[in-house]
Order: sequence, then C-alpha cells, then structure tokens
Amino acid sequence: MPPKGSLIVLTAAVLFGILGPLSRFAYQAGMEPGAFVAWRSAIGLGGSLVLVSWRHRAGGTRVTWPRDLGRRAIVSLLLAALLGLGVNLALFVGFDRVSVALALLGFYTYPAIVAVVNVVSGRERIDGTRVVALGLALVGMVAVIASQLDPAQGVRFDALGFGLCLAAAVCQAGYVIISRDEYRTVPAEQALTVVMAVVAGGAVLFTIAGGHPATLAVPLQQPGILPLLLVAGIGTAAIPSILLLMGIRVIGGTRAGILMLVEPVVGVGLAALLLGEGLAPIQVAGAVAILSAAVLLQRGPGDRSSAAPRIDPDDAIGLHIPGGP
Repeated sequence: MPPKGSLIVLTAAVLFGILGPLSRFAYQAGMEPGAFVAWRSAIGLGGSLVLVSWRHRAGGTRVTWPRDLGRRAIVSLLLAALLGLGVNLALFVGFDRVSVALALLGFYTYPAIVAVVNVVSGRERIDGTRVVALGLALVGMVAVIASQLDPAQGVRFDALGFGLCLAAAVCQAGYVIISRDEYRTVPAEQALTVVMAVVAGGAVLFTIAGGHPATLAVPLQQPGILPLLLVAGIGTAAIPSILLLMGIRVIGGTRAGILMLVEPVVGVGLAALLLGEGLAPIQVAGAVAILSAAVLLQRGPGDRSSAAPRIDPDDAIGLHIPGGP
C-alpha cells in the first residue's frame, strides 16, 4: 500500500478525531446540532473555495461544468454530496439522542459495510491480510468505545437515535465507495466544494424546518464561539475531508475505512485530556489493536484490483482532464 496514501488517510482520521470535543464545547455554548453542522460546513466551504482559487492561480486543473464531466460523474458527485449531508445530520442528531459511545458504535460499522460491498461488487479483492486487519480494527474500536458505557450511570438507548447512527454509517459507506471511482476526474478540492455547499445548505434548511432558526445566530450573538467554529470548519471539515477523498482515490475504500478507525482512538484520547474522561486499560488495548491493523495493512500485499487505475498521491488533488484548460 502506498505509504503516502496511508499517511494521508491517517492524517484525516486524526483531524476528524478532534471533532468530538469541539462539538461538545459548541453544544455547551448553546448551539444545536443542525446549526453546528451548518456553520462547520459553511466555514469548510470557504476554506475549500480558497484552495480552489489558489490551485487555479498556481496552474492546477480546473473543471468547467458541465463540459468536462459526463452525466454519470455529475450525478455521482451530487449523490456523494447528499450522502455527506445524510452523514452529518443523522450522526449529530444521533449524538443528541443517545450517548456518544453508543452513537460511535453504530457509526463505525461503516468500514465493514465498505469492505463487503467492494468485495461483492468486484471493486476490490479481499485477502487474509485485510480480513485480519479489519477484524483487529473493529474489535479494537469496540474496546475503545464500549468501555465508555458506564452501567452505573445507565446506558441511554433510543431506537431512533441508534438507528440514525446506523443510517449515518450506511451513508458514509456509500460516500466512500462512490468517491473512489465515480467522479475521480474532479480534483479533490473542487469535489469537496460541491459537497460542503450541499451539506451547509441542507443543514440550514434542516435547522429552519426543525423550528430552531434562532440557533443559527448564536455565534453572532456570542462571538467567542467563532474561533471554535473556525477550527471545526477548517481543521475538522475542509482539510480532513479533502485528505480523505485523496486517500480513498489512492488506496481504495476498504483500506481507507479501516485506517479511519484511528479516529475514535484520537477522540477518546482527547476526551481524556480535555474533558477529564479517564482512559481504561481496555481502551489502551483497543487502540493498540487498531494501530496494529494499520501497520498490518501497510506491510500487506498491494491491491491487485483492476477496477480502477491507481492514482499517485501527488496527483490526487489536481488530476488532468482531457480537453480541459
């Protein structure tokens, strides 16, 4: 597996892992899930537009819509954007109905979904190394997260909330699968601009339809929240989203999904550091299992799938478009 591709995905996982504590601080400041998603995505959209502009001035590839894209690529990109909206809304509403640990247990089933779909569809081959790595990673994820469920405090289980987290997992799996091949002619930063725009707009409509339009103005009434939202928008939305898309195109959805299980390890570690949530020995063991899976994938055989051409990490942002400017 290309070392650069692994590093790209792991960096995305670390940055996404910061989101848990950030969202907790935002909720404590009075923000609702829909408003938080809207602001995070809107700021992420601004960051991706800056990157698109910089890439264009630096001579990077620019897609002219819809001339340079076929109908399938356009439909696939819009579908990926809608799936991204589904992930955000379902997961953050799920966080509001069940404990964070239970929500993550549901959401992080998506790497297994990606692996099964890729094998059944013939997109990627599954070998012994990947099976062992996926098993290690999933067991490690359960150990890291399930240990946060304290029976003494009561496990807050809500069928709708947990179902939303599983729905978010399905949406994330669909996003990962589609993003590898279906619109790979669109440079990553330009694709993410479309995704962020759909997520931001959809979150605003969701918040208004839910009867909480006033929560969209909370950051304007409390400017102290804006630095937190800036970090959430750039550091946990724009940058890691672009890196994840690049990584998926380089190493494939199955391996990227397994490596992304580093995210809950980072989230739990930061919760211990910033929120005073102590680390149990089983959590440390789970983290070791996940990191072992990452090392195993890196040392395993390369992907021999012929479903899509291998993309070099250096070309994953600005791909050449035949006939393009």
